[in-house]
Amino acid sequence: MSQSDIEWTEVTWNPLAGCSVLSPGCSNCYAMRMAARLEAMGIAKYAGTTRKSGTRSVWTGKTNIDESALLMPLSWKKPRRVFVNSMSDLFQDSIPTEFIDRVWKVMEEAGQHTFQILTKRPERMAKVHHELNLKPLDNVWLGTSIESSDYLSRLDTLKQVPAAVRFISFEPLLDSVGNLNLDQIHWAIVGGESGPGARPMKSEWVEEIQTACRRSNTAFFFKQWGGTRKKQTGRKFKNQHWDEYPYPEYTASMS
Repeated sequence: MSQSDIEWTEVTWNPLAGCSVLSPGCSNCYAMRMAARLEAMGIAKYAGTTRKSGTRSVWTGKTNIDESALLMPLSWKKPRRVFVNSMSDLFQDSIPTEFIDRVWKVMEEAGQHTFQILTKRPERMAKVHHELNLKPLDNVWLGTSIESSDYLSRLDTLKQVPAAVRFISFEPLLDSVGNLNLDQIHWAIVGGESGPGARPMKSEWVEEIQTACRRSNTAFFFKQWGGTRKKQTGRKFKNQHWDEYPYPEYTASMS
């Protein structure tokens, strides 16, 4: 377990490491930079997951399963919000279906926690759910990332997956997503890109998403404006913080 400074979760759980660049939202991924540092420190879990491309590190596509981390949530007694695979993507093609099933069983057994799974590959998520006949768990939230209107098909695919909570991470938000339909989506996270080479986010793009949330009764969470100095740009939209969660008790706990 690692305590997290990601605003919408509490801890991270990484039973695997490594990923691949799939779409423009991956270009400046913080996990690539972090994995490169951990690999340079000799952490075996990250061996071979990154390579140098010019002056920066990028994913190689290699993934490593960490058996030692798989059962960790079972030992955490205090209930927590858990971001699953912050350093990877559970639904990559390279991850065996059998291992995904084992992750699911751990989450089912660790019912005191709320697990938040975010993927850029909802098609594989839907396929695996069908193949394994996975039942929706009240403590497992399933989400996908959308960075622009070019990837709205991920939204439609996510809606096909049975889940207690479905959510969208519009981060990094790189362009307008237009007049989207968030029916059947319980939670929307919006954030600008941060770190070296961060691309800007426009307020009107955020406004589009908040308007869609209000139409569909979807909880709206504004994570950050981002930029190269995200602490300076802050987290306020319309002069206030927006820390809504799908369930009232989560929103109340943030106020």
